[in-house]
Amino acid sequence: MELKMENKKKEIKTLQTNRKAYFNYEVLEDLEAGMSLAGTEVKSIRAGKFSFTDSYVKIDNGEMMLIGFTIQPYDKGSIFNHVSDRNRRLLVHKQEIKRLRRKVEEKGLTLVPTKVYLKGNLVKMQVSLCRGKALHDKKETIKERDLSRQAQREARDYRF
Repeated sequence: MELKMENKKKEIKTLQTNRKAYFNYEVLEDLEAGMSLAGTEVKSIRAGKFSFTDSYVKIDNGEMMLIGFTIQPYDKGSIFNHVSDRNRRLLVHKQEIKRLRRKVEEKGLTLVPTKVYLKGNLVKMQVSLCRGKALHDKKETIKERDLSRQAQREARDYRF
C-alpha cells in the first residue's frame, strides 16, 4: 500500500508592498510576523483597504507593536466595526523579539513593515530591520532606477 504525500505548502498572495520603505531605508534583514486582528480588520485587509503611511514597529514589554498602520473600516461592518488607527500586536517568538531588541538598541536600527500578504488564509506581515539612508544614497537610488529604465527602453526598441 502506497501513501500519497500531498504538497502542504501554503499559497502566498502579496497584497501590498511598502515601496517607500525600500526608498528611505536600507533593508538588512526580513522577518515574518503574524498579526493580531479583529474579524472586520481581516476583511478590510483582504479587500486591500489599508495603508503603510508612517507606520513602524516598536518593542514594548517583550511584545512587538505595530504603530501607525491604518486599516479602513469594513464597508459592510455594523456597530462592531474596528477602530482604524489602533496599535496592533505582532505575533513573533520571544527569542526573535529579544534578538531584534538588542540590534535596535545597539546599532540604532529601525523596524519597518515592508509587506502584507496572505499565507493560506492567514494575514502575515514582513517586518524588516532597516538602516536609514542618507540623502545622497536616495539620489543614487533614483539615478540607478532611471538608468535601468532607460536601458530597458533601448533594449526593447532596438531592432536587428
